[in-house]
Amino acid sequence: MRIVVTAFDPFGGQRVNPAQLAVAELPSRIAGADVVRFTVPTRFGAPLPDLKRADAVLCVGQAGGRAQLTPERVAINIDDASIPDNAGNQPTGTPIVENGPAAYFATLPVKAMVAAIRDAGLPAALSNTAGTFVCNHLMYRMLHATAGTATRAGFIHVPYAPEQGEPSLPVADITRGLVAAIEAIVAHPDGDLVSAEGATH
Repeated sequence: MRIVVTAFDPFGGQRVNPAQLAVAELPSRIAGADVVRFTVPTRFGAPLPDLKRADAVLCVGQAGGRAQLTPERVAINIDDASIPDNAGNQPTGTPIVENGPAAYFATLPVKAMVAAIRDAGLPAALSNTAGTFVCNHLMYRMLHATAGTATRAGFIHVPYAPEQGEPSLPVADITRGLVAAIEAIVAHPDGDLVSAEGATH
C-alpha cells in the first residue's frame, strides 16, 4: 500500500506549521504501507501531488484553537477566506469546482482514525467542518480528483505546536497521532460506511 501524506507550509503570519513539522517526522513505512510526504503551498489552486500510484491520501493541516486531532468528515464546495492565502488570494463565496457536488464525504475511515488516536493516548474527535479556507479547498479537490477511483482520501486537522500558543500539542505527539491514524487507514481498507443521508453504520 502507498499512502501520500500532505502538509501545508506556514501561513497567517506563523513561523511554523505543526502539520508540516509532524509530517516530516513520519517514518517512511507504517503498518507495512509506504508513506510518501508532500508539502502543499498554502494557497488556493496549488498543484496536487501525483496520485497515480496512491492507495490513500491523508492531508494534514493546522487548526489554531482546536485542542484535539480532528479527522474531517466532509468537504464543501466553497472558498470563503477570512484571511489571504500565501499568494495574497482571498476568495469570497467562490465554488472550488464550478458545477461540482455541494460536498464530498471523506473516504478514509474517520471514526476508526479517531479511535486509534485515542488508543494511543492522545486527544481526538471527529469534525464535521473543515472550514472554508485552504484546508477545506484541498480536501474537496482531493476527493473530487479521486471520486470514482480506488484511491481513498481525507483530511485531519492538528492543534498548534506549543510555541504558537494554546491549546497545543507537542509536535512529537502530533506525529504519534498521525501514525495511529495511518495505521487505522491501513487496517480499514473499506473505510467508514456512509449512507446517502450521511449516517454512519
